Amino acid sequence: MPAALPLATFDPGSGLAVLRTPNSVYALRTGPDGSPRHLYWGAPLDAAALSLLPEAASPAASSFEAGAAADELAPQTGARFGPAGLQVRFADGTSGAQWEFAGHRVDGGELRLFLTDRRYPLRAELCYRVRPGSDVVERWVELTHTGAGNRAEAGPVTVDRLDSASWTAPALADYRLSHLTGGWNSEFQLHRDRLPVAETVLTSRRGLTGHHASPWLALDDGTATEEAGDVWSTALAWSGSWRITLHRDAVGRTTWTGGFGHEGLRWTLEPGKSLHTPVFAGLYTPHGFGAASRAWHGYVADHVLPEPGRERPVLYNSWEATGFDVDQAGQIKLAHLAAGIGAELFVLDDGWFGARRDDRAGLGDWTPRPEAFPEGLRPLADEVHRLGMAFGLWVEPEMVNRDSELYRTHPDWVLHSPTREATELRHQLVLNFARPEVEAWAHRALDGLVRDHRVDWLKWDANRAFTEAGWEGNPDPDRLWIDHTRAVYRIMDRLRADHPGLRIEACAGGGGRADLGILARTDQAWTSDNTDPVDRIAIQHGFSQLFPARTMAAWVTDSPNAATGRRTPLRFRFHVAMSGALGLGGDLTGWSAEELDEAAELVARYKQIRPLVQYGIQHRVTGGDGVTAVHYAAGDGGEHAVLAWRPATRFGHRPAPLKLPALDTGAHYLDPDRDQVHSGAVLVHRGIELSLPSGDYASRLIRLRRTSPCPAGPLTP
Repeated sequence: MPAALPLATFDPGSGLAVLRTPNSVYALRTGPDGSPRHLYWGAPLDAAALSLLPEAASPAASSFEAGAAADELAPQTGARFGPAGLQVRFADGTSGAQWEFAGHRVDGGELRLFLTDRRYPLRAELCYRVRPGSDVVERWVELTHTGAGNRAEAGPVTVDRLDSASWTAPALADYRLSHLTGGWNSEFQLHRDRLPVAETVLTSRRGLTGHHASPWLALDDGTATEEAGDVWSTALAWSGSWRITLHRDAVGRTTWTGGFGHEGLRWTLEPGKSLHTPVFAGLYTPHGFGAASRAWHGYVADHVLPEPGRERPVLYNSWEATGFDVDQAGQIKLAHLAAGIGAELFVLDDGWFGARRDDRAGLGDWTPRPEAFPEGLRPLADEVHRLGMAFGLWVEPEMVNRDSELYRTHPDWVLHSPTREATELRHQLVLNFARPEVEAWAHRALDGLVRDHRVDWLKWDANRAFTEAGWEGNPDPDRLWIDHTRAVYRIMDRLRADHPGLRIEACAGGGGRADLGILARTDQAWTSDNTDPVDRIAIQHGFSQLFPARTMAAWVTDSPNAATGRRTPLRFRFHVAMSGALGLGGDLTGWSAEELDEAAELVARYKQIRPLVQYGIQHRVTGGDGVTAVHYAAGDGGEHAVLAWRPATRFGHRPAPLKLPALDTGAHYLDPDRDQVHSGAVLVHRGIELSLPSGDYASRLIRLRRTSPCPAGPLTP
């Protein structure tokens, strides 16, 4: 058996760098001007084939354009007229870097290319990393001011843009962009649009990842499907403001560059200081959008999540039952009802602290509200634990109300520009976590909450964007856009380290902070405040393009739905929510005995399929007549669960059998709930009869178990 090829290599003679994954190769070459330039990204090539790749060049046949290939990180200098991922200005007013190649380092699957400016004290390290078993290529940049403080040329360097990576698509007949848009209550709406011959900018200027856009995208030639076709996809691991600029030029070259920050920000790099970007990761697959998502899901599980092997509990959250009207007796009553239907975690949401009777007061004062919890939260936490559930608590530590003891004591701690009127959103302001004393206060407050009240779970919310984001007296005020996010990361990391077993859920007014950066220190993300199951089907479909089901918090709430007013059956609500990390959020005191019994039955059913949903391989399936489904397969293909939904019916239109292409055509499958045996070939090529209930909002859970050999008895068509 031939020896495995190294994950990362660099040939100093040719300047060729190669990164290998199980199903792809990424190659670049250092150009004569010292700038690393893209060469190839696609299906695996051996060393001989790579050596025969022609020198990459611009497709432009014009003396008005540079002839070189696309840069791995484009500077402002030279005949480069697309978006520059690195934009700097030196102390004497000179703009742009001109590189000399200064060496490389390979360490297993990590490659670093060292570049130094030809005249000025600036060094860049272009960093690449691939991991065994994953097709994802991780990229980031480390920029350093190498000057000494006593040299005249060692003045500060101004950084207007520092992207993590620039990516280049191969020449295709056309280009289609897949990306996510939305808003509050309508996050993760998937769009697939022809990429125009222009610059296209995806961005958040809000200090958070954002409801309205996502730092994930995919490119194809317009013909890829869920199961077939070449797809290139990238995702930025960052939870603050971000920007990705795609450029499709008139001669057929398509590139994109992205990283933290947005236009109008600038950072100062002093001598001896460095600025490191977040990871911008990418992958290639020849097997369509579904395979791209499955590759991302595996990467998130294996290399992003802090504790991927821990089951996500069935939680109950009290918000929709009580709003701000919380007290010890009411929460204990809800806890008993939640435990009775099988909840494993009880989360006390907003309203428990300070003077918090509505959204106008209390944020920042993280002590129990005495009139609601006269003995603190320990009696509630102890009762929740006695009932066999973990205890969770909602917090919003980055925010403050003017009507709070914290603001009255430290008004200077908020993001503000002293000559500008501060904008309030939701009656709150944003604390400047970039200030060390604010970060220290937040960690101290949260650490005390967790320790003193036996908290097992924090739901960390962030309900407003940055505005007037100044930092009075700081010579580099825009650093707050970076340092705030990194302070959030540090606090979460410290809490998890100091309290083993603590789990954190990311939230930002719903799905406003869902990205690879936040998931590196949280267990799941709240997908949307909209729990309407019909709307959730599309929201969850978009979320699944990048994130695995175990990270997708999905609740069953009341009918009519609080957001849309839509009335839906309890079973339909459950079947939609069971496709992720199941939660309950309705007012259980208003549910009938029959509804509570049905809920308990469905929670038990979820626990049966939970290993498949949370650890299985996900396949998105579309049928006819408005039917969509999600199919979860065990890694060995032995167990399967399918959740199928049809929100609306039409008279005389019976859904066609639902094809399940992930099954083995040579196997047979038992449906243990109906005692039916199916041919795998039939289920793949013809499909399974759904036998949905009549009427709107119909759904079904199908379990299948591979049998070998086929048991005696008739096969079900």
